[in-house]
Amino acid sequence: MSFTVIGAPLSPFVRKVHITMDLKNIEFTMDPVSPFALPEGYEKINPAKRIPVLKHNDTYICDSAVICRYLEDLSPSPSLIPVEPLQKAQVGWFETLADTELAPAITFTGFRHKVIYKAMGTPFDEAEIDAIIEEKAPPLYDYLNEAIGSSDYLVGDQLSLGDIAVISQFINASMGGVQVDEKRWPNLARYVAKQFASDTFAPRVAATQKMVDKMLSAAK
Repeated sequence: MSFTVIGAPLSPFVRKVHITMDLKNIEFTMDPVSPFALPEGYEKINPAKRIPVLKHNDTYICDSAVICRYLEDLSPSPSLIPVEPLQKAQVGWFETLADTELAPAITFTGFRHKVIYKAMGTPFDEAEIDAIIEEKAPPLYDYLNEAIGSSDYLVGDQLSLGDIAVISQFINASMGGVQVDEKRWPNLARYVAKQFASDTFAPRVAATQKMVDKMLSAAK
């Protein structure tokens, strides 16, 4: 079987797919595609014009959440989505929260502007971006701080797709200078720091930082 992931390595949604495939020992190649410069005809692959897309043999599968569930069905071990109905629903919820709420609050703001736009030389109002983050992030942090409690994982006692989705957003946010105040959100700050240092995420944090440093250095 042949797998190709189409998308930008810095995307948290692409990273979610990469981590899922790596944990399941699914070999794949990368077809780098920027969401800011999609190739001609891309809408024939994904009419929503978003990344990532997974090409499996001659079939294209769109949307990171759909892709990850497809991979879970293809390769159930190690399990990243519990079988038990309640935990399965909880994992789905945390992934949705990451993709639809955390992403616009901390990634499409901090990371997109302070890394991508800065590297592209695109002007933006940094004070305005900070104000948006200050408005949108705290309610989400409050919720996650309560949800994680003293646990190392969002659902159950092992890594799940919910953790992968959430931490992928925090990796990007951190590159844009968005941090979790450990005094205000101690549970969430501990959880993020521990996951950043884990075998699963530490290489991604380092690789992302290297790419970001290179981009910003070239833009100076």
